[in-house]
Amino acid sequence: MAKKVKDTEYLMLSSMIRAREAGMLTRERMDRMLSAPSFQEAAKLLTDCGYEDMSGCDAAGVDAALSRRRAAVFTEMANMCPQGEVVDIFRAKYDYHNLKALIKARAMGLDAGRILSGCGRVEPAKLVEYTDGEGGLSSLPADMEEAYAAASDVLARTGNPQLADFELDRRYFAAISSMAAATGSKFLAGYAAVLIDSANLRAAVRTVRMGKDTGFMLGAMVPGGSIDCGILAKAAESADSLAAAFNATPLEQAAALGAQAMKGGAMTAFELACDNAVSAYLTGAKMIPFGAEPVAEYLALLEGEITAARMILTGRLAGIDADVIRERLRDIDA
Repeated sequence: MAKKVKDTEYLMLSSMIRAREAGMLTRERMDRMLSAPSFQEAAKLLTDCGYEDMSGCDAAGVDAALSRRRAAVFTEMANMCPQGEVVDIFRAKYDYHNLKALIKARAMGLDAGRILSGCGRVEPAKLVEYTDGEGGLSSLPADMEEAYAAASDVLARTGNPQLADFELDRRYFAAISSMAAATGSKFLAGYAAVLIDSANLRAAVRTVRMGKDTGFMLGAMVPGGSIDCGILAKAAESADSLAAAFNATPLEQAAALGAQAMKGGAMTAFELACDNAVSAYLTGAKMIPFGAEPVAEYLALLEGEITAARMILTGRLAGIDADVIRERLRDIDA
């Protein structure tokens, strides 16, 4: 696609996205949902952000409705964005979730259909078809074809589903890094690196808390972040070194909380800080008037919005105190 045409398409798309962001879920709207007299009224408030009316839904219905919203926006953006890789960076997470579920279900002789997501690049029914028997894998995106074969082999050789998950995690992060590179955007390449750093930081903290060794930690980590896996594993030998490894990075605060979690502190604050660090990185896209970056920021805001909406609505259904829900909500910067 000629650069002039692509730039024109991005300019139009970015203008539409900026207009939409004004109607997205904000802290003020979340507070109104949390303080609404009933679940039904809280759900109706979300219709102002373009969601279907979920006031008559149970928890499963809420989850299904939110998934439909995500899938619809992903499809719309994929049809409008000049570079499909920008949307695929966000879709791939659901593809790899589906691969994990499908590989383990088949190994156990179970049907994974009910837990497959429709938000990926490959529809669940097609994924089942393509991976059922010989010859169909070639119909998948190349990264998924290779990932399915590799993870299936790991599971067959070791009988360890966790090792198969680790293989798929490595393949997933390699895929989104490649997609980001294909866009030519340094910002999106940095986004992929922050996601990897966040995943590796979580792996380090969880490994220490579980009492596992360095070999296990390295197996759970993925290459491609701004901090080498070996260096990070070495730093994780002490809480102070772990915090220092992330100085002056988007994950600085998360690493400090991770150091506390390694000593027995709460994981909730640490996990939330990891999510918030990724969100904070993406706010830098607001400084870029058009291009791939505003599209990526919008899709990340959508993910955060859906996560918050699910947490609030299912929390209200379960009778969880509003202040408890509020403490668990990640930063939203719409």
